[in-house]
Amino acid sequence: MFGTLTEKFQNLFSSLTGKKSLTEDNISDAVRQVRLALLDADVNYSVTGEFVKRVKEKSLGEAVIKSVHPGDQFIKLVHDELIALMGQEEAPLDLNGKVSVVMLSGLQGSGKTTSCAKLAAFIKRTEKHKRVLMAACDLQRPAAVEQLKKLGADNGIDVFFQENEKNPVKVAKAAKEKAIREEYDVLIVDTAGRLHLDEELMEELSEMKKHLEPREILFVANAATGQDAVKIAAEFDKRIEITGTILTMLDSNARAGAAISIREVTKKPLKFEGVGEKVGDFQVFNPRSMADRILGMGDVINLVKKAQDAFDEKESEELERKLKKASFTYEDYLKQMGRVKKMGSMKSLLKMIPGLGMMENLDFSDQEFKRLEAMILSMTPAERQEKVELEHSRRRRIAKGSGVPIDDVNRMVKGFKKVKQLFKGMPDLSSKAKQFGLSDLKDIKKQFEKR
Repeated sequence: MFGTLTEKFQNLFSSLTGKKSLTEDNISDAVRQVRLALLDADVNYSVTGEFVKRVKEKSLGEAVIKSVHPGDQFIKLVHDELIALMGQEEAPLDLNGKVSVVMLSGLQGSGKTTSCAKLAAFIKRTEKHKRVLMAACDLQRPAAVEQLKKLGADNGIDVFFQENEKNPVKVAKAAKEKAIREEYDVLIVDTAGRLHLDEELMEELSEMKKHLEPREILFVANAATGQDAVKIAAEFDKRIEITGTILTMLDSNARAGAAISIREVTKKPLKFEGVGEKVGDFQVFNPRSMADRILGMGDVINLVKKAQDAFDEKESEELERKLKKASFTYEDYLKQMGRVKKMGSMKSLLKMIPGLGMMENLDFSDQEFKRLEAMILSMTPAERQEKVELEHSRRRRIAKGSGVPIDDVNRMVKGFKKVKQLFKGMPDLSSKAKQFGLSDLKDIKKQFEKR
């Protein structure tokens, strides 16, 4: 998403490498380049002006001028200001009501209906005790109700709708009555897309708000909309007092300056981001994570979160024990591949690792995973558990069953044995981690967030 902006920042920081100190001259030049990079990324003009003003003021501080590594200091200043610009901390949803109503609003085509399902699935995944109901109140767009019904059916989420009803306010009221009557914990309301200039539709949204009394009113902004999204968010906030923003299409190639600008203009937090087309491609907006991504520092925060979701702590301890004893089998390997696949494509995961995101030709094909998986699935249970030796005839059968050359099977077996030997000679990971006060993934995440 921030490819061009990230590249410009990287070039700027490289130009500061080797400078003995930050002087007013090289700071002015660096700040000018920061301004141009932000404006080119479609960041709001006044937001850009305030941002570079704060960076310049802090850069000229005495402590920075005396710094041994001025380039690193400037990077840190820009990084810190980006975090401050986007809100410092994650902003949780307010779901404390008996029936917590969350109303989604925004332009048509911003991704409200899909975000409705993504948010519902997210709440189901993170708040397992809560029952979630979605209400189909977008009666303007053809097939919007059918789309929400399909998303609900595919993801096990209940959907309320009324056939032949033309008044969305009546549907919203009936949905809330059902949520109260049937003891749902959360009601997520999908509304029709509208321009802030459409007085009739905006009045309809205000009326809906009055009857629903929502805990949250989230403005859904397509990152590809650019500066228009910022202006429209401000107008929606003026009319219905939004409580936060969901940014969609952050996986696109848009300049996406809206992601940086909206919070500063509306003074309301960025709460969630959509990072793909699938319902699971949805995560809490973390200002530090976004600043890391913009500056090409990877995305360790969300990588750790994905790992926490995919890997069970007890299973991870059992895996470590097996690795130490070299009793790790093809069966275990297959399970681990399944968990890694849950986290996303290997290419996307590698980009989250600091230093790898900016590498050119980063093309780790997920086809390799599929080939390995096919070969292991072509083994018998005894072969997968290494109870029998994989002699030539067995390897030939595995190759035929998985549709690969026998050389691929030989390479897999050879590589697997090397990995086992490597792990057998490694120190105890748990004890090493504990020496540094890192008992689990949460601790590791905290250490990265403090850096």
